[in-house]
Amino acid sequence: MRRLLQIAAREYVAYVRTVGFWLSMLALPLGMALVMGASGYMEASAPPPAIVLIDQTPGQLYLKPVSEALTRRGKASGRPRHDLVAPPLALPDDPAAIGAALKPWLAGDSRLDNRRKLSAAFVIHGQGEAVSVDVWTENPLLGATEAVRTTIADRMERARLEAAGVSSDLLTAARALRPTVTDFSPKTSQKASLVNRLPGVIGFGAAMLLWSVIFTGAGILLNGVIEEKSSKVLEVLLSSATVPEILFGKILGVAGVTFTVLGVWGAVGGALLGVFAPAQAADVGRVLLGNGLVFYFAFYLVCGYLMYASVFTAIGSFCETTREAQTLLGPIMILLTIPVIFLSQALRRPDTPALEVLSWIPPFTPFMMTARAASNPPLWQVIGTGVIMLVTVALVMWIAGRAFRAGALSTGKVDFKGLVAKLRGGE
Repeated sequence: MRRLLQIAAREYVAYVRTVGFWLSMLALPLGMALVMGASGYMEASAPPPAIVLIDQTPGQLYLKPVSEALTRRGKASGRPRHDLVAPPLALPDDPAAIGAALKPWLAGDSRLDNRRKLSAAFVIHGQGEAVSVDVWTENPLLGATEAVRTTIADRMERARLEAAGVSSDLLTAARALRPTVTDFSPKTSQKASLVNRLPGVIGFGAAMLLWSVIFTGAGILLNGVIEEKSSKVLEVLLSSATVPEILFGKILGVAGVTFTVLGVWGAVGGALLGVFAPAQAADVGRVLLGNGLVFYFAFYLVCGYLMYASVFTAIGSFCETTREAQTLLGPIMILLTIPVIFLSQALRRPDTPALEVLSWIPPFTPFMMTARAASNPPLWQVIGTGVIMLVTVALVMWIAGRAFRAGALSTGKVDFKGLVAKLRGGE
């Protein structure tokens, strides 16, 4: 045990004292702050796009309601989202000719009075119920098209109903009707709150956290073992410590590095949540501690990490370059992509039969059982999958120990056939 802890401390200190470790720890919060700040600055500093509305219908029935709708969108967001401008030139009556006339303004060859480019032009034409809208823009994602379409459709519907004898006041009153929808929790027979939805969200986040920990920690383990294999350090370690001590010491040391980074990020995120949203922070705490979910998540997180970390470490012991490792890692990468495909489904429908089946397959069990926390899986499923995970982790770590010894002493390239032969031979 003493040598195992010494190896773990050696691995931990070797990474923590590097500049890259501190840069990686600061990269995420600084990057998020930079992205959020830059996004907010760009949104605040960028002028709203200039838009021209051209209504060629008799009486210009849609010009005013569309203009008001676009103005309301700007008020709802707190700043103008569109700048409605007058046509920069006299326009012909033919809708197709309008596009040709506006082309230099839309392309930026001609500029508005304030030197801005015209972003879009909406040409509304037709008569009666045969109304159409031509959208001229180089930016289809401008965001105003749907508002224009919806407003014109509402106005056409209103005109049709008024023509059928329905009064305008009655239409307005009918549009204002909305049902009162209240969510109830069958567990408490009370109104559902954020607390009722948090287990699913936290479970999804915990599953993604496990996925990130595996890729981060196992990747560090893999590269570290490859480096020591190529420099013959593994052979020296094998002469002074047992295989379990080296293997588990490395896994424990890198786990300390990974969870140190996650712990710092979690502390910073928790502190910010406590300052800016104390009620939500209290709800998260109650969900995690009230039903023992924190221990539930921790169990599957630890089992999943140990299982995959052992596999990555064993693979690294057979390789002297990362290129060699990529061949052996192919099947592992495929296994790790399958849970991600089903995690979003687990958030919406955690009781789906397919997810229950995947929960009993060890490579997917930690992810699926974590994501299914919101559905309160039956106790027998929790116990059953827990026992399977413990047996699987013990078996994988035993096989990884044999592979680690065989790989550390091997030379040359190793393919799947050679890997199986070495495991069966134990050397």
